[in-house]
Amino acid sequence: MPRWFLSFATLLLAIPGGLLSRHAVHRPAITGVAHIALKTNDLAAERAFYGKGCGFAELSAGRFKVNDRQYIEILPMLESETEDRLDHIAFETSNLRAMRDYLAAENVAVPASLKKDADGNLSLMLSDPDNHRVEFVQYLRGSVQTRAFGKLLAETRVAERMIHVGVTVRDRAAADRFYKDILGFKMTWYGGPTDDTVKWIDMRVPEGTDWLEYMLVSASLTPKQLGVLHHLALGVPDIQAGFKTVTGRGIMPPQPPKIGRDGKWQLNLYDANLTRTELMEPKPAQAPCCSPFVNP
Repeated sequence: MPRWFLSFATLLLAIPGGLLSRHAVHRPAITGVAHIALKTNDLAAERAFYGKGCGFAELSAGRFKVNDRQYIEILPMLESETEDRLDHIAFETSNLRAMRDYLAAENVAVPASLKKDADGNLSLMLSDPDNHRVEFVQYLRGSVQTRAFGKLLAETRVAERMIHVGVTVRDRAAADRFYKDILGFKMTWYGGPTDDTVKWIDMRVPEGTDWLEYMLVSASLTPKQLGVLHHLALGVPDIQAGFKTVTGRGIMPPQPPKIGRDGKWQLNLYDANLTRTELMEPKPAQAPCCSPFVNP
């Protein structure tokens, strides 16, 4: 091979974010939502909501197991009523070391190396364009999660799957550069409270069925408003059965189930610190407003 070719290729690879970086380092699979972490100042009240009311067993203190690969994490670290309750969202990846290398090649700030976290998994925390903390995790054999595979799957669970999480987005173009262009998320639907407004955008993980919902905002928000927007959604096969279950356990939703603008049945519940948990039938009951579903 000519010496000039080797020198040219070396130069391209040496350029930060260089011409070969996107093709030389491939993104590993992002398979779904792993967990959402929320802050509280009343763990007992949150246990009554997520444990007794929603029927989830605790994987460990304050972590409510939805299934073997997903849980809701409640952190007793809320210091002020004016504080945002969302701590971070997390997605599962098949190869975290490859993910670190890929993000570095895309000029995303990442740590120089990885080590096992307190659970015994590989994890990586970074910030998205709206300064939300976003974690990627690879479950490893012998970790807290994998040792509990097949266990703590309570028959009382109101749902067996977390189908999406939602976060506020102030700059859609910036969010798209991160989630769509770099991470490979795909838009599946967009809509709003009226047919000519866009306030919600569903972005599906590239190698799974879960999605991240952009909640487009521009104004300053109160903690109560943030609790509506920063949310999680649990997939249920029958919304009326879910409604009957949670009300029978003492959770009183502000409204009965209804069909949302996306054509899906949903029921909004609120925990002790005002964060919204949405029960949702994943399959639409009628045609959605605003846009058709794409990338099913």
